Amino acid sequence: MTTHRAWQFDTFGPFRDVLRLREVPTPTPGEGECLVRLMALALNFPDLLVISGAYQVKPELPAVPGMEAMGVVEAVGPNARFRPGQRVCVNVVNGAFAEKGVFPDALLLDVPEGMSDAQGAAFHVTYQTSLFALEHRAGLKANETLLVHGAAGGVGTAAVQLGKALGARVIATAGGPEKTAVAKACGADDVIDTRSEDFVARVKALTDGRGADVIYDPIGGTTFDQSTKVLAFEGRLLVIGFASGVIPTVAVNRLLLKTASVVGLQWGMYKFVAPGKVQAAHERLSALFREGRIAPVIDPARFSFEQLPDALAHLESRAAVGKVVVAG
Repeated sequence: MTTHRAWQFDTFGPFRDVLRLREVPTPTPGEGECLVRLMALALNFPDLLVISGAYQVKPELPAVPGMEAMGVVEAVGPNARFRPGQRVCVNVVNGAFAEKGVFPDALLLDVPEGMSDAQGAAFHVTYQTSLFALEHRAGLKANETLLVHGAAGGVGTAAVQLGKALGARVIATAGGPEKTAVAKACGADDVIDTRSEDFVARVKALTDGRGADVIYDPIGGTTFDQSTKVLAFEGRLLVIGFASGVIPTVAVNRLLLKTASVVGLQWGMYKFVAPGKVQAAHERLSALFREGRIAPVIDPARFSFEQLPDALAHLESRAAVGKVVVAG
């Protein structure tokens, strides 16, 4: 029996307490499946929630966490649509924090030509989420004003880049000079340092009191509440996540007065209810990458596979910019 290493946990709790690096059996791919050797792993905030037991979907234990990776196909089962040697992006609910894994075709997409392993690992979730949110759910149009919160993070940097690619004026918020510089480098027209500035006052000033047509909020909490104050008439406030740890409530009177909308997005559901839309979005995003209009931002900190808990700690500290990637 062949084996490989994987990070696994038997009980829910703090990742440093429960994660263990173990030898586990390497499965054989079945119908429509691929055995993938994982080259780079991308971390997402929900990974911390899964391990702690706070995520809305709890895995059966013992479990291997990890939602996103890039790898090379080693073997395929009958009728698989990929071939050995092909580079693929992997997106799963759990199972990516391993050296190898067997995954259904439906959870794999080809890596665009010219993309590094780290970029391939970081490409799938953030850009798909941002494209579906901005275009499909919010209907962002050219020349509209887009406000992106958490604009130096994984989904935030993707939203800034895609907002510009869609022709919007982009205002970005981030905490501290280093992070506002990242947002500016991604193409933001204006940046707001939330550590030293009131974003409500600045957005009103930057838009002559009109507000933002679309607001992209992966933070929640007070950021969401304050955002309802700067929605333009017929504005759309996108609920992407709750990185603050606080799920907000809506002051619906503000929505009524501005004829505005709060729009939710659970992108992962599209893989099951509309997989064709996911594939079409991937083709479009790949073209934008080849044209040089978007590119994943990778945090400069480097972590090996054995250092994955350190990488999770870096993500949890909120000091990271772009996507935290484990490689090698």
